[in-house]
Amino acid sequence: MAKLLPVDEFDLIIFGGTGDLAMRKLLPSLYHRDCDGQITGDSRIIAVGRSAPDRDAYLKLVKTSLQSNMASGDFVDKQWRKFSNRIEYVKADAMASDKWGALVNTLKGHEARTRAAYLATAPSLFGTIAKGLQQNDLITDNSRIVLEKPLGRDLASASAINNEVGKCFAENQIYRIDHYLGKETVQNLLALRFANSLFEPLWRRGAVDHVQITVAEDLGVGGRIDFYDNVGALRDMVQNHLLQLVCLTAMESPSSLHHDAVRDEKIKVLRALRPIDADVVRSNTVRGQYSAGAIKGETVPGYDDELGDVKSSTETFVALKLEIDNWRWSNVPFYLRTGKRLKEKHSEIVVQFQDVPHSIFPEQEFNVVPNRLTIRLQPDEGVQLSLMAKEPGPGGFELRPVALDLSFEEAFGLRYPDAYERLLVAVLRGNPALFMRRDEVDAAWQWVDSIIAAWQTSKQKVESYVAGSWGPSGSSLLLDRDGRTWQPDT
Repeated sequence: MAKLLPVDEFDLIIFGGTGDLAMRKLLPSLYHRDCDGQITGDSRIIAVGRSAPDRDAYLKLVKTSLQSNMASGDFVDKQWRKFSNRIEYVKADAMASDKWGALVNTLKGHEARTRAAYLATAPSLFGTIAKGLQQNDLITDNSRIVLEKPLGRDLASASAINNEVGKCFAENQIYRIDHYLGKETVQNLLALRFANSLFEPLWRRGAVDHVQITVAEDLGVGGRIDFYDNVGALRDMVQNHLLQLVCLTAMESPSSLHHDAVRDEKIKVLRALRPIDADVVRSNTVRGQYSAGAIKGETVPGYDDELGDVKSSTETFVALKLEIDNWRWSNVPFYLRTGKRLKEKHSEIVVQFQDVPHSIFPEQEFNVVPNRLTIRLQPDEGVQLSLMAKEPGPGGFELRPVALDLSFEEAFGLRYPDAYERLLVAVLRGNPALFMRRDEVDAAWQWVDSIIAAWQTSKQKVESYVAGSWGPSGSSLLLDRDGRTWQPDT
């Protein structure tokens, strides 16, 4: 295991400190980093919220949340006492920065240490909070601000938020978070591609037939439905998570791991995406919405039922065929799909190589399948390479695919950190490599906006799919027209 280096003393201010993100992700992640000794000295976690009446009540909420959101055995009373001593609670309204006196007093005298403000709030509050920090003289040379996704709902609104925050913070102080970039397997994608000479000659047109990226969720929209109905799967997942995975899969080798070198290569991919306009939107995209069904043997309601029997045209599933207009990937399609209430929680990148140019096994031609590299993001992070091999025995020459399978957890024998653990440490260290630069956000929104406009022009409707399936039939047809199938497809 790599040596864990401690982080310099810091004050981490969590706006939205009583919210779902803070309770389920941020505080458990910080607890684990404290357990591993990366949080040192007098570092503090300062939660800002409106719900809890005082610090004691807030700590009870945090303790209950940690116990329910962490694996069995991870919560230890002794460690909790140490961690809880780091937590401060400030009751404040993010919209009323003229009444932030308690927050100002809490931070006073600690200007020299790293100060990070994590905005676990609605994006509509980002500019207001940034301005409040500036007006209260809470921004120091060592300050950073973290913006949660989604950053706006289109290019115009994202630009407005970036402009507001940019008036208060320099670009190198702004960390636009996408938790998929913190996943261990996504990090290993860089190692797989650029630390091994085996794949690089094959990572291109002429060797790769196509690429598939799936991010499937078995959960429904749940308590986010009011928010989600104004967003949909394209804005919620494709604009950030899936396009970032496309960038890391398709980009050229950066000159180094310096954050700007990596992000310079990612922006080239985004700018090379062929627009999906009204002429091709019906053949290259599929919109879906789940109806009632069953997942893991339990009946679940449809989207309209969760919305309150109100008919909605919001997509909970989207599948896309995109093309990258550059030399490396010309005529190599990338197929993307993501959705709610699918068969299982499952995320992976599949690099499908081309057929052998000539088979010497004509009588078993149907048994020779192309090699496939599968990079699993969840639930079991790892890499699998599918190869053809002869079945053992003297009975004849029978072929079947076999897998070289690497599970990271089994190989390295340790608990895999949550993505937020890595991202929070990166913020506190001042390393922006795992975060989106403004030009990336703008380019992604520009491409997604063209699809939304094409949907409106073509009046493309959502297809119904049964909860617990792999999505609408149109998703299968998207690949079937090209003689391909989704992996997995059953």
